[in-house]
Amino acid sequence: MTDDAEQPPLRFGVLGCADIAVRRTIPAILATPTARLVALASRTPEKAEHYAAQFGGTVACGYHDLLRRDDIDAVYVPLPTGLHAEWIESALIAGKHVLAEKPLTTHHPDSLALTAIATRLGLTLQENLTAARHRLHATVSELITAGEIGELRGIEACFTIPPLPATDVRYASDLGGGALLDVGVYPLYAATRFLGAGLTVAGATQKTDPVRGVDVAGHALLYSPSGLSAHVTFGFEHAYRCSYRLWGSEGVLSVDRAYTPPPTFSPVIRLARADRGREVVVPAEDQFMTTILEFVAQTRGSQIQRYDETDFLEQARLVDHVRDRALVLAIKGRT
Repeated sequence: MTDDAEQPPLRFGVLGCADIAVRRTIPAILATPTARLVALASRTPEKAEHYAAQFGGTVACGYHDLLRRDDIDAVYVPLPTGLHAEWIESALIAGKHVLAEKPLTTHHPDSLALTAIATRLGLTLQENLTAARHRLHATVSELITAGEIGELRGIEACFTIPPLPATDVRYASDLGGGALLDVGVYPLYAATRFLGAGLTVAGATQKTDPVRGVDVAGHALLYSPSGLSAHVTFGFEHAYRCSYRLWGSEGVLSVDRAYTPPPTFSPVIRLARADRGREVVVPAEDQFMTTILEFVAQTRGSQIQRYDETDFLEQARLVDHVRDRALVLAIKGRT
């Protein structure tokens, strides 16, 4: 296998100029030596032209035009979640590797179908859940394995944010909006990361906005095959919380700013036992750039991955399970 540095950069096209693309992913592509931005497409040509002037690359005349280009090897898809399945499939059929924003699709069967297409065509399909690539979580696992809090008993994980602007796409039911798909995937990732695959949803609630038709908050109680428990919280109507806490037989481990640390931020792991407490500082890391590096390596045959097809399919299964088991509570008094 040829070293990545000896190969030309992977040539990216971007389908859509969403906020996450222009704030984090496109800058990560530009900062990655093994990647190169070639073209951007947007439903609004003026928007694509604006960001092409800012980041470089050319403007494609629509999504289909970008997929037809032979100077693009891979496509990054930051479109609203409800549009992912259609455009991921189109990109794969066009012979492009695909990195799509999280979650990959709105439903587990769609994710299964797309991975089958990618496998059949020999292409890489990956979900851009960048939190899964940060070394923070591997460090936590090492501390748990070392017995820093005794035997693991369970986890409490949450990601909540204040209400969004009324026009935000995450309130659009026809585009795959809702809190579970947007922020709920993060605490569910933490639960599976530390308790393992095969979690079962014992119970769940989702609070829905009857006017917008999307969930704006929720909770879920899960348990592992070995009997460990997880309590996850997510929502669009809370103070900001982005954390998880692991309970053990002899102590507690907690992490704040767990899922979206800025590139220059060094996360702190806090360990507390009856007899002592200490902090472990994890080096700063750009998890978006780490994801791009891993994606490029995967397209070139690398098997070294922090988050792969098995992980995002398990995540999709769990999201569907939470949705299916949830007791739906409608917001009263909303006009």
